[in-house]
Formats: sequence, structure tokens, C-alpha cells
Amino acid sequence: MAVILGLWILMYLLDANRANDLVRFVHDAANWLAGWSRDLFTFDEAWARVVAGYGLAAIVYLFIGHAIAGRLRRH
Repeated sequence: MAVILGLWILMYLLDANRANDLVRFVHDAANWLAGWSRDLFTFDEAWARVVAGYGLAAIVYLFIGHAIAGRLRRH
């Protein structure tokens, strides 16, 4: 999940062609994954909103994934 979100942030910052099928797929998946944090911040710059909103979701998913992996490893 965090990889998809990070990939979308990178594609956004590099101004990837949104008409491309891969870019559209990553964007749609990232929108779904970050639905809860996508518009959480109201920075003036669009790039800052993307990095903060999608980046927060990526960090949360990394933290949750790490916690689940740790629990599974103990059992």
C-alpha cells in the first residue's frame, strides 16, 4: 500500500502523463487508499497537499504493516 502511495507522489511530482493507463491505475489506487487523508491538509501549493495527504497515509500503512508483521512473527 505504501509503495503505491509513494509511487503516486513520485508520479505527481514528476508530472507523469495522466492519460497513461499505468499512471491512471496508480492514481485511482492511491486515491482509494488515501481517501481518509487525501484532503486533510490545506496547503496553498498543490504539491504540498499531495505529499502531506498521501504521505501521511503511506506512513500509517507502513506502521500498521510493521506492527502486524511483528505480531505474526511472534506467533
